Amino acid sequence: MGDGVKVYLSVDMEGVTGLTDPEEMHAGKRGYERGCELMTADANAAIEGAFAAGARGVLVNDAHGSTKNLRIDLLDPRASLIRGPGKAQRMAHGLDGSFGAACFVGYHARAGVPHGVLNHTWMGKEIQNVYLNGEVCGETRLVAACAGFHGVPVVLVTGDEAVGEEARELLGDVETVAVKKGIDKFSAELLPPVVAQARIREATARALSRLNDFTPYVVEAPYTLGVEWNSTAIAAAVSLVPGVKAAGPRHTEFTTGDFAQIMALFGLFATIGGQVACGSGPYG
Repeated sequence: MGDGVKVYLSVDMEGVTGLTDPEEMHAGKRGYERGCELMTADANAAIEGAFAAGARGVLVNDAHGSTKNLRIDLLDPRASLIRGPGKAQRMAHGLDGSFGAACFVGYHARAGVPHGVLNHTWMGKEIQNVYLNGEVCGETRLVAACAGFHGVPVVLVTGDEAVGEEARELLGDVETVAVKKGIDKFSAELLPPVVAQARIREATARALSRLNDFTPYVVEAPYTLGVEWNSTAIAAAVSLVPGVKAAGPRHTEFTTGDFAQIMALFGLFATIGGQVACGSGPYG
């Protein structure tokens, strides 16, 4: 059933095989270069699985931080890569109705999940919780809803055990691969890369071989994005954006009929929130 479909691959970093340390995810820090190699290897495992199942093309989007982490020189030559900041649809950039399936690789649990390795939602510590139409929302739900907006089903989610649970709760019988099992936010029991990558490859091929089992995750419009910030200053700053309103001292809300605007707005939020938080020193 995977024959001839285009596959979209959104790749984050916190759920990549072998990684547990925030330094491994930031350019210039200890272990970052190796982290990029491991991230690319996880992506390649999914690409290999997709082509083994008969995909006719794979588009990869670097969806982590700087969005300049995946190593193009190490990427499977059958795929192409979206790299760099300023992408309107952010973690889902390039995704549209022409794709038959979406896969999330290297994803992580939403903020507040106790055994979620590097758990957070969109920003490391500035955001307490995100809500979509009143229900708590992690990045898996957010990007799956964006895929659903375009009519594309999510068929695979890889990362730690906690994100797999989150994905199955949300998407039903989606293929998941747990490459690590969280002990605490910054510690985990890890699978060696050769084992984890084989599982990712197999799960991707398996998912595409049963495409008929999947339906897009559709959230009913209009879409209301609620964000509970950790700071009154950030909430006040982002509520200056036209259309965003204060819903409490640390709460903001935005409603739209176009899901692409939700993704774009999150990019603006991260920029504004990061500036306010970084400029406020020890008080955050």
